[in-house]
Amino acid sequence: MSGFEIALISVVAMIVLIYLGMHVAIVLALVSFVGVWVIRGDFDIATTHLWSAASKTVNSSIFAVVPLFILLGNLAGAAGLGRDTYDLAHRLAGRVRGSLAIGTVVANAIFAAITGVSVASAAIFAKLSVPEMLRHGYRARFAVGAVAGSSVLGMLIPPSVLLIVYGIIAEQSIGDLFIAGIGPGLLLTAAYSGFILIMAYRYPRFVTESGSFESEMKARDSSTRRFWGEVIPVASLVLIVLGGIYSGVFTAIEAAAAGAFAALIIALLRRAMTWRNTIEILKESGSVTAVVLFLIVGASMYSRMLGVSGLPTEISNWVVNMEANYWVLMALYVVIVVILGTLIDSISIMLIMVPIFVIVLKPFDVDLVWFGIVTVIAAEIGLLTPPFGLSVFVVHSALARPDIPLKDVFMGSAPFALVMGVVLLLVILFPPIVTYLVYVRF
Repeated sequence: MSGFEIALISVVAMIVLIYLGMHVAIVLALVSFVGVWVIRGDFDIATTHLWSAASKTVNSSIFAVVPLFILLGNLAGAAGLGRDTYDLAHRLAGRVRGSLAIGTVVANAIFAAITGVSVASAAIFAKLSVPEMLRHGYRARFAVGAVAGSSVLGMLIPPSVLLIVYGIIAEQSIGDLFIAGIGPGLLLTAAYSGFILIMAYRYPRFVTESGSFESEMKARDSSTRRFWGEVIPVASLVLIVLGGIYSGVFTAIEAAAAGAFAALIIALLRRAMTWRNTIEILKESGSVTAVVLFLIVGASMYSRMLGVSGLPTEISNWVVNMEANYWVLMALYVVIVVILGTLIDSISIMLIMVPIFVIVLKPFDVDLVWFGIVTVIAAEIGLLTPPFGLSVFVVHSALARPDIPLKDVFMGSAPFALVMGVVLLLVILFPPIVTYLVYVRF
C-alpha cells in the first residue's frame, strides 16, 4: 500500500472517529502516529515523529499570545464590559427600528475587539440581549438569531484566536492578519445591521410580535455620566490592543499582555474580582488554552504525516493535470470548509484543510493573509449551521429557557448565515476589502 493510499485512508478514519465522538486532537495524533508507523514500517520512527511534533510545535514564544488573549476575554467579561458594550451599542444605534438588535450586532463587534472569542460573545449576549429584546416584544426566533449570528464577529474582528491559529499554521504575521480582519469585520457588521433594518421596516412582524417598535424607542438611558462610564473602559481596551498593534508599539503578544493587565485593573477598580472568580478565570483560561494547544500539536503531527505520505504533492499534481483554474479551486475549498463547519469546530477545520490547500494554491501566488480571512469566514458559517453549530448551542445553553427550543435558535440564525455567505463572496471577489489596510498602513 502506497503512502498516498494510506493518507486517503487516514482522512476517512479521521472523519469516522470524529463522528463517533472522539476528541479532534486525539484523533489527529492517533491517525498521524499510526499513519507514519505503517508508511515507514517502524514503530520507533513513529514514536520519534510523535515526540518531535509535540515538543517542537508549541515550544515557541509566539504561542504565549493564545493564553493571554483568552485571559483578556475572561477578565473583560468579569469586569462587566459585556454589559457596558451592549448599553453603549444600543445608544449608538440611535432611534431607529430594530435598534436593540442592531445594538446587539454593534456590541458584538466592539466586544470582539476586546476578546476575540465567538463563544464568549455568544454566552454573554445571550444573557444580556435576548431577555431585553423579548421584554420589548421581539420574536424569540429573531432575538436569538441576532445574538448567535453576530457572535461570529468575535473570530473575525481582531484580536481573534482563530487568526492566531491560522497565522501559526500558515507562518503569516499575526499582526497583519489582525489588521486584515478589520475591513471584513466592519463589512459583516454593516451587512448584519442593514439586514435588521430591512426586516424592521419592510417585514416588521417577522421581528416583533406586534410589528411595533415603540417600546424599544423608550428604553434608552440618557445619563451622560453613565455613557462615559461605558465608553472609557471599552475604548481604552480597544485602543491598547488594536492601537498598540496597528501603531507598531506592541507586538501581538505584548498587546495581549497589556490588554489583559488593563482588563484586570478595570475589574479591580469596579471591585468585580474576588478570590473565587479569580481562581475560576484562571482555570477557565488554562482549560481553553490547553484545548487549543492540543489541537495545534495534533494538527502539526497530521501535517507531518501528510508530508511523509506525499499526499499534498499528489493532490497538487492531480490539480495540475485536471487543469482546474483558480476559481474552481477556491470554490471547491470554500464548499469543503463550509460543509466541514457543519460537523466540526473551526480550529479543527483550519488545522486540517489549510496545510493541504496552501500547497495546492501555491502556483496561483495566493495572498495567504487574504486566504486566512476567507478561511475564517467560511469556517465561521459552520458556527450557525446544523448539526454542529457551536454558537447556536452556546446561545441555547446560556439561555436555558424551555420556551426557546434549539430548533428556533437554528432557524433564527439561518438568515444571518446567508448574510455571512454574501460577505464571503464579496471578500473573494474583491480582495482589497482584506488587503488594503495591511499594505497601506505605513
